[in-house]
Amino acid sequence: MCSDKASLTPANKMFTRWLLGTLIIIIILFFLPWTQNIQGKGKVTTLKPEHRPQTIHSTIAGRIEKWYVQEGQIVKKGDTIAHLSEVKAEYFDPNLIARTQQQVDAKKGSIGSYTDKADALQDQIEALRIELDFKQKQLSNKILQSRAKVGSDSIDVERAKIDYEIAIKQRDRSQTMFDKGVTPLIDLEQKKLKVQATKAKLVGADNKLITSRNELINSQLQFNAVDYEYNQKIAKASSDRFSTLSDQFVAEGDVRKLEIQTANYTQRGTFYYITAPQDAYITKALKPGLGETIKEGDAIVSIMPTNYDLAVEFYVKPMDLPLLTLEQEVRFIFDGWPAFIFSGWPDFSFGTFNGNIVAIDNNISSNGKYRVLVGSFDSEKPWPKALRPGSGAQGIALLNDVPVWYEIWRKLNGFPPDLYDERSEMVPKLKAPIKSIPK
Repeated sequence: MCSDKASLTPANKMFTRWLLGTLIIIIILFFLPWTQNIQGKGKVTTLKPEHRPQTIHSTIAGRIEKWYVQEGQIVKKGDTIAHLSEVKAEYFDPNLIARTQQQVDAKKGSIGSYTDKADALQDQIEALRIELDFKQKQLSNKILQSRAKVGSDSIDVERAKIDYEIAIKQRDRSQTMFDKGVTPLIDLEQKKLKVQATKAKLVGADNKLITSRNELINSQLQFNAVDYEYNQKIAKASSDRFSTLSDQFVAEGDVRKLEIQTANYTQRGTFYYITAPQDAYITKALKPGLGETIKEGDAIVSIMPTNYDLAVEFYVKPMDLPLLTLEQEVRFIFDGWPAFIFSGWPDFSFGTFNGNIVAIDNNISSNGKYRVLVGSFDSEKPWPKALRPGSGAQGIALLNDVPVWYEIWRKLNGFPPDLYDERSEMVPKLKAPIKSIPK
C-alpha cells in the first residue's frame, strides 16, 4: 500500500516528460547558431547624387513668360520647361549683341590705325638715324677741311714772320749804309716800305689763322649740336611710338573686354529657356503663374530623374560603426512591403531584401549617428520596382554567427557584438634582425 502511494500518476509522469523535453529543447536552442546584427532606421535614396530629386534654378533674373510642362509630366534631356524674358534695363536692346559686335569691329579698326602709326614712327626714326649719320659724315669732312686750313694758315703766318724779320734786317742795314753815305735815301725808304708791307702780310696771316681756328671750333660745335638735335628728334619719335603702342595695347584690351561681353550676351540668350538637364518627371512647379519675376539662382521647378539606381541610407550608433565594412551584407524591410523576420536567423525571414554597403561616412551626422549607404546587388531578388526615394526602411547588418546562449549573455551584460578583424590574418609576422639577436 505504501508503494502505491509513492508511485506517480500518469498525469504527473506526462508533465515530467514534457518538462524534461522542454528543458532539452531549451538547452538545444541555447547552442543553436545566432547571427549577430546591427539595426538602424533609414530611408530610400539613390546611389548616385545626380539621380536624386533636385531643383532646377534660373541662371539669370527674369520674368516667366510661358510654361511648356505640367506637374507629373515626363521630359527628356534638353526639353524646354519654361521661357523667361529680360527684366534688367542693360539687356533690353534687342540688337544688343549686334551693336556690341560693331563696337568690337570699331576697336579692331583703331588697333590697325595704331599699328600703322607705330610703323610710320618707326620709319621716321630710321630716317632720322640715316640723316644723322649723313650730317655727321658731312660735318666730319668739314672739320677735316678746317683743320687742313688751320695748318695751311699756320704755315702762312710763319712765312710772313720770316719775311717780316728779313725786311727789318734789310731796313737796318740800309739805315747803316745810308748813315755812312754809301746808299741813297731812296733805297732806305724802299726798305722801310717793305717792312710795312711784310708786317701787314703778317697781321693778315694771323687774322686768317684765327678765322680758320674759329671755323674749326664752330665745325666741332656744329657736329655736337647736330648729334644732340637729331637724338632729341629720335627720342621724341620713339616716345610717340611707345605711346602709340600703349594706346594699341589698351585698344586690344578693350577689344578683348568687348568680345567677352559679346560672348556673355550670347550665352545669356541661351538662359532665357529653362531646359531639363536629364530625363525626369516634373514633380512640382516652385514658381507658378505667368509674369512672376524671379531672381538669379531662384529654384523654378523640382524634378525626379526617371532612370536611377536605388540605395538605402540608414544610421548606426558610433559604438557599432567599427563593426561595419564595405561590401558587407545588409537586409532591409521597406515600408509598405510585409515582412516576417527573425533577426538572429536571417535565412528563415520572409519579405526582406538584400544589399551591400557601398559607403560609410567618416563624419558623424547631426542626429549623433553615422550614415551608411547600401546599394542593391542581388539580381535573384531585386528591390521592388514601385519603391521610390524617400520611403522608410529598416536596415539589419549581418555580423558573425555565435551560440544563442552567448548572445543572451552579451545582451544581459550590455556588451557590443564581436569584432573580428580579418586584416589581422594578413599581417605578416615580424622577425627580429639577426644582428640584433644577442649571442
